[in-house]
Amino acid sequence: MRLALFEDQAASGFAPIAWMRPVCELLCGQTSLRERLLKYLSVAEWGAFVRPFLAETYREAQPQAAINDLEWLTHEPTLLVNARWLPDVPGLQRLEHVRLEEAGVIDQSLVWLRLHPDEVPLLSLENWDDALLSLARTRQLTATTGRMATRPWDLVLHNGNQLRIDFQLRRSGTLRSSRLRGAHSLGANVAVVGDVANLEVDPTARLDPFVVLDTRHGPISIDAGAMIQPFTRIEGPCHIGAGAQLFRANVREGTTIGPDCRVGGEVEESILHGFVNKYHDGFLGHSYVCPWVNLGALTTNSDLKNDYSNVSVPLEGFSINTGSTKVGSFIGDHTKAALATLFNTGSSIGVMCMLLPAGELLPKHVPSFCRIWHGVLDDQIDLATGIETARAVLGRRKQVFTPAQERLLRHVFKLTQAERETALHRNREKRRAVPAT
Repeated sequence: MRLALFEDQAASGFAPIAWMRPVCELLCGQTSLRERLLKYLSVAEWGAFVRPFLAETYREAQPQAAINDLEWLTHEPTLLVNARWLPDVPGLQRLEHVRLEEAGVIDQSLVWLRLHPDEVPLLSLENWDDALLSLARTRQLTATTGRMATRPWDLVLHNGNQLRIDFQLRRSGTLRSSRLRGAHSLGANVAVVGDVANLEVDPTARLDPFVVLDTRHGPISIDAGAMIQPFTRIEGPCHIGAGAQLFRANVREGTTIGPDCRVGGEVEESILHGFVNKYHDGFLGHSYVCPWVNLGALTTNSDLKNDYSNVSVPLEGFSINTGSTKVGSFIGDHTKAALATLFNTGSSIGVMCMLLPAGELLPKHVPSFCRIWHGVLDDQIDLATGIETARAVLGRRKQVFTPAQERLLRHVFKLTQAERETALHRNREKRRAVPAT
């Protein structure tokens, strides 16, 4: 099978967590959609069609893939899959049998379509959505299963269910092998509460004594090289990624901790994408945290309003009703929160922000490349210094900050300029309206 993941216009609705990556790389469940499809389908070649400013870094991260390459599509029939799709087991199985005359849809959104090479001249990178929809109208439209994510909170809301689906896929697929171990080999002082059949631990993971694994509400999977220190409690459904380290943590159900994260304190129904540092005590709930974010000691977020009403989130400055009462924070790459930072319910924090607490809740909207300084929002972040900090942070984890990544950060800085200017103007107006005391 030849596979191509594609972003549609709704991909822009995932700011701030998708400024630095395609939507198909966002986590929900154990993996991203791209990892899930490559893991469970018979894919010989793959590619992706992403927002143009992400193409360079995505080619660098995935050198084996064809990125934004229409000519590649002319070689053979290719299955196109929407990057926003959260598939279930039947939906994934259906992909192995898609015919050229079909197109899969969910709520009028195109999910998948098998493209014939002769149809490639009808496509355009500049007008991708309209071209694909025109092709879909020539097909037999088939309702498919799974869900379509449209906003960052959709990933968090459906994470628990996707964790169960991924565990089922893992059990039924080729990943179930001798490298996975059951409770009998964990050690006498590791307590498993619930069905041990809902537990999978890589043999290279280290679980110290006095760790509790609670599978009563869902499965738990722990990947290679993870380290779980004493007095950590993990509730399923939950996934702990490769190389992650948990320090006396209370991990509640519905949580994904991505690769190489450092996590302490309480985490509930949240997604930590990877390389997130939340080493110390503090609460994180119903949130999505991007790579290279540091949450200082006792940093805490609210995920429930006092009146239990639905939470609104200011994405790119526009307040959007989530339709949910439990919504935390969405934090972009390279953001740093100093000790005892307090995030408000439904906060949107952009890329490379600097958050210094002032003993009160932060504003719900902090645009990319801004800071909170003595309780006031400003844009006095030096981009060159921020880039050097990013280079140093990646180096500490034995990762390389490439020239392409630097160019992407500089481009995102330009893309978010209008958002910053609008937010700063509103902030100045609010301060002028407050009477002097």
